[in-house]
Amino acid sequence: MNAYTKYFVKKSGWYLATLLVALVLNFLLPRLIEGNPVSTIASQVSQGMTDSDSIKKVYENFMKEFGIDKPLIVQFGIYLKHLFMGDLGTSFGLYPRKVSDILASAVPWTVGLQLPAILVGWILGNVLGAVAAYRKGLFDKVLFPAALFINSIPFFTLAIMMLYLFGITLKWFPISGGYDFQMAPHFSLEFIGSVIRHHTLPFLSIVLVTIGGQAIGMREMSIYELNADYVLYSKLLGIRDSRVARYVFKNAMLPQITGLALSLGTMVGGSLICEIVFSYPGIGTWLFTAIRQLDYPLISGCTLLIALTVLLANFTIEMIYGIVDPRIKAAQMEEN
Repeated sequence: MNAYTKYFVKKSGWYLATLLVALVLNFLLPRLIEGNPVSTIASQVSQGMTDSDSIKKVYENFMKEFGIDKPLIVQFGIYLKHLFMGDLGTSFGLYPRKVSDILASAVPWTVGLQLPAILVGWILGNVLGAVAAYRKGLFDKVLFPAALFINSIPFFTLAIMMLYLFGITLKWFPISGGYDFQMAPHFSLEFIGSVIRHHTLPFLSIVLVTIGGQAIGMREMSIYELNADYVLYSKLLGIRDSRVARYVFKNAMLPQITGLALSLGTMVGGSLICEIVFSYPGIGTWLFTAIRQLDYPLISGCTLLIALTVLLANFTIEMIYGIVDPRIKAAQMEEN
């Protein structure tokens, strides 16, 4: 077994152990929330009933249907069994709709919001940060404080500010939803235009904060590389500044690329509160609805999806770094 294989096996074991812990917490934490979801559902179904025995029977039937009448350890075993069969369960609040169907409808909205916002913010932020480090002067003195200020604003705070200003006060954009409520999803210019209008505010609220964070990171890394010994040595050898600059910014981009990979891996769970603020039909809004309704299967389904994407992103990055990063290769050889 070579060094990389040992590295792969070791990391796989740690991530599998982390996944097991995540599964336990994913099952247990929603059930620690105070309240009984069956009581609410049973009261809604039994409206108009006057017979206490009938109401009690409805309650007991739902308890049995959802398996809440069993001990937690038994419920967990059933949960794992269904999970390995690809069954995330049935939603309590939207009974009898399947959790997998709800997530399948929500993920495209979340990815459609997060993916372009992350990429646009990453590209613009790194370009501005690199230019600020290279040109310095007035551009750097203006950009750095502005980026620092924007980056200090949480996603949801900026979202609320933009919602109030552009949605409620100026009425330039819709304030909630993914498209006009009176429309049914279909392929037409009218529907696409409605989706774009609803998409604009949450998109901008994520992009602006992302630009600030990326610009700060790229500026700091570029300044560090510009002051490195190899830059001075290259200038003494008479190498052109443009060629040196390419090496500088190539090295400065390494941690930024890592950050991009992590952002892409965590985009399913990123900016959930932003989706809640705009009532955008993504994972965040469904998770918020599930928590309010004590919908255990839907809460577990949302959090499991987020946990899996985060773990997969981190694992993929570690495996790639194990191949391309000389420092990690050296550590592998030492352990071998």
